[in-house]
Amino acid sequence: MVKLPKLSGEDLIKALKKAGFHFVRQRGSHISLQKGKFQTVVPLHDELAMGTLLAILKQCGISREELQKYL
Repeated sequence: MVKLPKLSGEDLIKALKKAGFHFVRQRGSHISLQKGKFQTVVPLHDELAMGTLLAILKQCGISREELQKYL
């Protein structure tokens, strides 16, 4: 199992855009992204909690290994 680095919301958004996600809308400090049937919301925090990061990856259908390719 790949150990994930500490990521900010902006870093995760950049990686998800490389994975094919696109911006849908922003509401306050939360960005909505979508790719096909997958949709998620990423908070613009300086450091995402590990549980939040894992939940976002699950919503996006992206594995830890795939995320590493996009970072």
